[in-house]
Amino acid sequence: MTNKRKIFNDPVYGFITIPSDFIFEIVQHPYFQRLRRIKQLGMAELVYPGAFHSRFQHALGAMHLMNEALNTLQSKGLLIMEVEKEAAQVAILLHDIGHGPFSHVLEYALLKGVNHEAISLLLMEDLNKQFDGKLSLAIEMFKGTYNRSFFHQLISSQLDMDRMDYLNRDSFYSGVAEGKIGAERIIKMLNVVDNELVVEEKGLLSVENFLVARRLMYWQVYLHKTSICSETMVLKIFERVKDLIADGITIEIPRNLEVFIKENISLDDFKNDNKYLQNFIQLDDTDIWYALKSWQSHSDQTLSLLCKNLIERNLFKIKIEVGLNTEEIERGFLEKLHNKNIPKSLQKYYYKIGNISNSGYA
Repeated sequence: MTNKRKIFNDPVYGFITIPSDFIFEIVQHPYFQRLRRIKQLGMAELVYPGAFHSRFQHALGAMHLMNEALNTLQSKGLLIMEVEKEAAQVAILLHDIGHGPFSHVLEYALLKGVNHEAISLLLMEDLNKQFDGKLSLAIEMFKGTYNRSFFHQLISSQLDMDRMDYLNRDSFYSGVAEGKIGAERIIKMLNVVDNELVVEEKGLLSVENFLVARRLMYWQVYLHKTSICSETMVLKIFERVKDLIADGITIEIPRNLEVFIKENISLDDFKNDNKYLQNFIQLDDTDIWYALKSWQSHSDQTLSLLCKNLIERNLFKIKIEVGLNTEEIERGFLEKLHNKNIPKSLQKYYYKIGNISNSGYA
C-alpha cells in the first residue's frame, strides 16, 4: 500500500508534510505536476540567476502556511472541522493551477481577457468531476461563497497565504533580503472575529514589515527594469508571430501552443469547448523556449532577431522617468529606428511605451 503522507524538504520552511491521502492524490495529478514546469517569476532569472523556483514549490509552500494558520486559529478556540481544514488546503494548493507559461508574462498574450484565476476555477471544477465532488467545498472557499468568509480571506485577501509564501520564497530564491517577512509571527497573530480574519494588535509591526517588504519586492524583483525589458520582448515576439500568420506566412509552432496563437480564445470558448482547457494544461515554459529557439532561424528577420537577442540576453533598453512627454519620446524612438533602416511597418516590434506603477498594496 502506497504511503500518501509524503514529506517534501522545502528550502524555505524545512519539511512540509502532505496532510491527507486526498491531497496527495491531487498533488500527483498531471494538472498539478505541470506546475513543476512553470517558473514562479517568469523572466526574472535573467536578473537573478537563482530565481528558478516553480509554481509547484509555491503551491506547496502556501498549503503549508495554510495548515499553520488553521492550527493557530484552532488553538485559539475556533471550531474548524477536518473537512473544512482539508478543503482550505486544497483551495490554496490549487489557487495558481491556471497559470500558463512564464506565469504572468503571457497571460493576456495567449488568451483574450482570460486571467489565470478564471482558468484555475475551470480546472478545479474539472478536477471536482474527476474526484466525484470532493472539491466542492474547496471551490466554494476559493470563490468566496462559503458562509465562513475567513477561509476565503486566507486564500485570497490583503494578507493571505499566497502572498506570505511568494514574498518569502521569491526573496529566498532571488537573494533580495528586503523581501523576507515574518510569516510565522503574522500567522501566530491571526484570529477570527465575527467571521472575519483579523490580526491581533501585537502583530501590527509584523504586518507593517509585510507591507514594506511587498513594496520593495515589486521595485526590486517584479518590476525590475531588466525583467520588464525581457517580458516586453516576449510579447513583441508573439505579436510578430500572430501578424505573420495573419499574412499567411508559415511558422513552426508547438502543437499545444498553436491553437492559442491562431485563435482569439475567450473565457466562453473555454467553458463551451473542453478542447481548449485540455490544450492549455499541456502548455508549460518548455513549449515557449522550444518555440523561441526554433524561431531564431525563421526567414523573417524581425522574428529571428528578436528571438536570438532574447535567448542571448541582448535585451531592450528601458528609460524610466516621471512626467515624460510620451509623444516626444516616441518620435525619438522612431527616428532612431529609421536611422537603423528599419521599415516603418516593422518599427512597432522594437519599442513600447507604457506606465509602471507600484501602488504599495492592492
